[in-house]
Amino acid sequence: MWDIRSTRPDHMMEKLLLILVALAPCWAADLSGKLLIFPRESNIDHVKLKTSKTVLNSVTTCFRFMTDMSKSYSILSVATAAHTNAFVLFKPDEENVFRVHVLDGAADFRSVPIPPSTWHSMCTTWDSATGLAQLWLNGNSTVKRYVKNGPITGALSIVLGQDQDSYGGGFDAKQSLVAMLSDFHMWDYVVPAAEIRLIMDGPCFTPGNVFDWRNIQHELAGKVILAKASDVV
Repeated sequence: MWDIRSTRPDHMMEKLLLILVALAPCWAADLSGKLLIFPRESNIDHVKLKTSKTVLNSVTTCFRFMTDMSKSYSILSVATAAHTNAFVLFKPDEENVFRVHVLDGAADFRSVPIPPSTWHSMCTTWDSATGLAQLWLNGNSTVKRYVKNGPITGALSIVLGQDQDSYGGGFDAKQSLVAMLSDFHMWDYVVPAAEIRLIMDGPCFTPGNVFDWRNIQHELAGKVILAKASDVV
């Protein structure tokens, strides 16, 4: 039995912290200057992102990542009970092609080179009114392509590093992400082109109102590692 009288206060505090961590695996944190490492192909490793929002009238996402993969992989998967591909950013096993899924529809963006072992800045916009999506890579924009009209509604299951084939699961190791990822933001509206250029150029921009890397509620699963960017790159 744990005898409080014979336990030093610092040991008691350590035990209390361990208990709190075990009871609350999902937490909000400022991840400025940090990055996520997805170190292996797996049907387990992923990061869950938590939000109370149940409606996405439109979507903009921005982040930085580096990978050496040439096979297919999923960066972001948003699922609802009605649509497992409510909003998905997916790299198919096809050179210079990147795919955006919305409400189970899809559009392929071509002439999108993602050289290996190099940091890339990527943003994606989708307008629910028009159904048009656009991809931005390292400051360059693609043409706009029609995917699906919206909005996205329902409780959101949001995952980094895996593709959800069922709500909250159904992961396939062959589609898992092996990469480093940082500075993830999401908005529930279409961020204007001028603002996207600011996001890609530096830190002076309006942070995401759905997910802000400086205050993001997340849960790590499997072997995903959160590290200081200065210790890695």
